[in-house]
Amino acid sequence: MDRQVIALLKPTLQVQFNWTDVGYSNIVLAFQFAYGAGLLFVGKLIDRLGTRRGFSLAVFLWSIAAMAHAAAGSIFQFAIARFSLGLGESGSFPASVKAVSEWYPKRERALATGIFNSGTNIGAMVTPLVVPWLTYRFGWRMAFIATGALGFIWVLCWLSLYRLPEEDSRVSAPELAHIRSDRQNHETDHETTVPWQTLLAQPQTWAIALGKFFTDPIWWVYLFWMPDFLSRNLRLNLAGMRLPLFVIYTGASIGSISGGWLSSSLLKRGWTLNASRKTALLACALAVTPIVIAARTTDAWLAILLIALAAGAHQGWSANLYTLASDMFPRSIVGFVVGFASAAGAIGGMLVAKAVGYILQGTGSYVAVFLLAGSAYLVALGFIQGLSPRLKPAQV
Repeated sequence: MDRQVIALLKPTLQVQFNWTDVGYSNIVLAFQFAYGAGLLFVGKLIDRLGTRRGFSLAVFLWSIAAMAHAAAGSIFQFAIARFSLGLGESGSFPASVKAVSEWYPKRERALATGIFNSGTNIGAMVTPLVVPWLTYRFGWRMAFIATGALGFIWVLCWLSLYRLPEEDSRVSAPELAHIRSDRQNHETDHETTVPWQTLLAQPQTWAIALGKFFTDPIWWVYLFWMPDFLSRNLRLNLAGMRLPLFVIYTGASIGSISGGWLSSSLLKRGWTLNASRKTALLACALAVTPIVIAARTTDAWLAILLIALAAGAHQGWSANLYTLASDMFPRSIVGFVVGFASAAGAIGGMLVAKAVGYILQGTGSYVAVFLLAGSAYLVALGFIQGLSPRLKPAQV
């Protein structure tokens, strides 16, 4: 929700503050720069603090930053708020994937990741319903304050509920044995310190990082530019975007869970880890390609459904790509690997954010943007296959 609010309010704020597309892209860029920079160190920080404390600290900080948008009145001030939000949010996925590696055996991790990842889509579905009402009734500043404040409630719930399986009194001995059932030797319970140069020398690290570099920017396009597409191409106002965005992010949520379910299901049927994960990745990559039609069609609902399919495919891809980190690296350094890979994705996102701003300001068309989106996943899968053809554990 905290990421989506500014995208939904872009048409409103663009009129009020006279933003250009390039000016808005600078606000997006500030978030992605901070998000990427934070990911370079936050993974190791979460590995050191532990998932419970590290995740709660991240959400606490980004909730303050989300509310701070209400005090902004210029592109520079919005950029400062987005920068702070990006730093806080950089802890989200390293902590989430680490939590999955702590609580699930490998054969269940992709599905578990798909389920938690679908939360981003649920937030994006709820936001178009809540933000217009808050904006029309109380003004756009209250939209940032109200949605940002929800994070503090989450922190209280997380601190009261989350423990390691070994420390949770509700976990029985059989359940603990199930959690540990397919743990490999490299998935030790002991903390492991691995130098940066060792991790960066592993092709598995770069397989995940390049997978994120090429495909994360596409999700940023959906998140930060989709309301603009609906306004520019389909002539929808703030209220008219509710149903289309609900459909798009419903598709994303379904895709997240389905993509995780697919590889987990194939594993349970006896497929190898390599075949299961890459089959799911290929299916998702192919499902994105029809999005190129969305920028050219005059049928509004065809465009919306194609974007929903692509968003769902991205989230299914993402669920499996995140899981590769816990497939190939020890639990104690999963946070760092996910952080580094997500930083690569944020760098790609910064480059694409500027490119989209200039493309739209120069052409007024999303054709080139969607062509990029349709091909990015197949390119990424080629790098993953080349760098990690068998998904072997990293030698760390």
